[in-house]
This record gives sequence, C-alpha cells and structure tokens, in this order.
Amino acid sequence: MSSKVLIDTGPLVAFLNRRDRFFDWAVGELSRVAPPLHTCEAVVSEACFLLQRGAGSAEPLLDLLDRDLVTLEFRLAEEHSRVRRLMSRYRDQGMSLADACLVRMSELVTDCTVLTLDSDFRVYRRNGRQVIPVQMPQEIR
Repeated sequence: MSSKVLIDTGPLVAFLNRRDRFFDWAVGELSRVAPPLHTCEAVVSEACFLLQRGAGSAEPLLDLLDRDLVTLEFRLAEEHSRVRRLMSRYRDQGMSLADACLVRMSELVTDCTVLTLDSDFRVYRRNGRQVIPVQMPQEIR
C-alpha cells in the first residue's frame, strides 16, 4: 500500500491479539505498510477497551503510540460538526463515532486506504458520493 493508511479498531485489535480470528490477516496487511498508521482517539478508545477485555491489556497499543507507529492527527474538536453530519446521515447503519471520524479523515486525506474489518465501509461515502478505498479480509466483503 503506497497511500496513507487509516486504521480502524478491528485491525488494531487483531494485530495485537494472537487469539483474534483475523490476527494472521492483520499481521500480513501491516507487514506491507510503512509506518506510521493514522487513526483517531475514538478508534484508540474502542481498541483499548476491546484489548483489555480480550487480551488483558491495552499496553501494546499504547506502546505503538509511544513509538509513533500509530499517530493521532485527527482533532474531533475541529471536525465535530462534520462528524455529527456523517453520523446523522448514516443513522440507519448505526455509524459509530470512530467510523465517522475515519470517514472524515478519508475526506481530509484523499490519497488514503482504510484498513478495517467493518463491512459498513462499503456503504459509507466520503464527500457525499465517493467510494472510500478500503482493505479488508475477503470473507467480510
């Protein structure tokens, strides 16, 4: 992948939890990505929660942040109005805050790919009608 990679909760959790069913996929995908990965606080919050429940610790994710392998460039304080509009538009999909932030990030960074396990990214559109470039396991598509 040569474009900027935006990473969703699922691949982060899978990469850091060997027991996750998508662990091998996540390791394979991330081995082809030059750091840093880009995400938002909402994704980190979800991932920390899931890692604490499943793997027992969010420390490995926080280590990725400390080492700048995962970066948080998105500022919800500056983008909350647009994020709110996205969540309203996709209300029927049950769009999460993390998903809305990633969609908005994809609008701000046109040369990007969203690494996700969430099939809703096949439905979401950036800038109203543009397909969001995604990378996900074949069985989710």
